[in-house]
Amino acid sequence: MKFIAILEIMRVTDEPWIHRLISRNVSGREDHFRDGIRARDGKCVISGVVNSRAYRGNWTRFEGAHIFPLEKENLWIEWNYGLWITDMDDTNGISKINSCQNGFLLQANIHQDFDQYLLLVNPDDHYKIIVFDPDLDGLDGRILDPVCRNPEDPHRVSDQLLRWHFRQCVLANMRGAGEPIFEHDFPPGADMVGEISEGPYAKERFELDLAARLREVT
Repeated sequence: MKFIAILEIMRVTDEPWIHRLISRNVSGREDHFRDGIRARDGKCVISGVVNSRAYRGNWTRFEGAHIFPLEKENLWIEWNYGLWITDMDDTNGISKINSCQNGFLLQANIHQDFDQYLLLVNPDDHYKIIVFDPDLDGLDGRILDPVCRNPEDPHRVSDQLLRWHFRQCVLANMRGAGEPIFEHDFPPGADMVGEISEGPYAKERFELDLAARLREVT
């Protein structure tokens, strides 16, 4: 059982979790996000593994991970979460969802777990990392690397967004048997539509995929 330190009373809630897919930077609008995250972090800030290949421009095992998911940008706008972003204004034509404050650099496999709400960072407990599944990478109890949260850096990761992700992880994992993990590996020839249709939250999953594909062409 996980014991999570938070500074509020825990109550039973039927609040739904926010479904998400594994984020991918595909539209070109996220290039500055990726480049900024690489320049700021230079390592996986959860495992601490440094990208020693960066001097060759090789980032194949590292990915810029969004804390709040790109495919839910409509909710980002509706809930006015842009107020949590302090390193960009509203005049440059780039959504604040792509601020470096909404992300950090992760190894690809850790990025998948983060997006599936299988691990969290608690900014109110010394940035401690908590893992909800079997801890394959020995991450549980580690501390988020300071490189991404330097209080003197205007592009530091947002504590408010880490708290948002924290809440989603609790909603996804601490009620009953927990929420399902979405399949993401569809090799050529796989019946992707059929598998999604027969899987959990089929309607919501199709909506997420549609939103992600629309980002590719806008």
